[in-house]
Amino acid sequence: MHGTPHVSDVMTHTVTAVGRRATFKEIVQLMQDWKVSALPVLESEGRVVGVVSEADLLHKEEFRDSDPDRYTQLRRLSDLAKAGAVTAGELMTSPALTTRPDATLAQAARTMAHAKVKRLPVVDELGMLEGVVSRSDLLKVFLRGDEEIAEEVRREVVAYLFPAPASAVRVKVCDGVVNLAGRVRDTSLVPVAARLVRAVEGVVDVQFELSGHDTPPEFGRVP
Repeated sequence: MHGTPHVSDVMTHTVTAVGRRATFKEIVQLMQDWKVSALPVLESEGRVVGVVSEADLLHKEEFRDSDPDRYTQLRRLSDLAKAGAVTAGELMTSPALTTRPDATLAQAARTMAHAKVKRLPVVDELGMLEGVVSRSDLLKVFLRGDEEIAEEVRREVVAYLFPAPASAVRVKVCDGVVNLAGRVRDTSLVPVAARLVRAVEGVVDVQFELSGHDTPPEFGRVP
């Protein structure tokens, strides 16, 4: 990956999905076979209309031998409906929460975190399924090589904030931790550098050993 990675760089392109009429047992079997926790539900032309997840399926087991009181029936009407569902169209959560191929990994991660989901269907501008991105896919960015990260930090951060010859900043990266060392003209830019470096995909942490031309060096992390 070069530059800012997008969902299209890490998503899974080969995806299994179901139609509205897929049965409960067919859905369970597909999840087992593909080792996934959710499946997109498609219209006949391939447009994503919903997602059916393990959580949707588990309501059938949850209410199998119970007789919910009136309060529970009112409070969990949707869950009880899914407990009696037998097809994907009845089970699915709709409209589907999706992302686009050109979304950044940070955008996809925020969507997953906010909705508390593990996977997102990836769709084009017409809502047609192109793939699926999972939490584990988003973590692939931390597999970027240290030198690749260092080169991006030099090019996108150091050259912009601390250009030579007024400044002399060395960039080293070890296991995703970026270290900036040397002398800079304007130390007030160090917090700005910290934010920009942390925005580089694959960076785990940032450490500094920077000083102004007339001040002793400062060591450590910048919040």
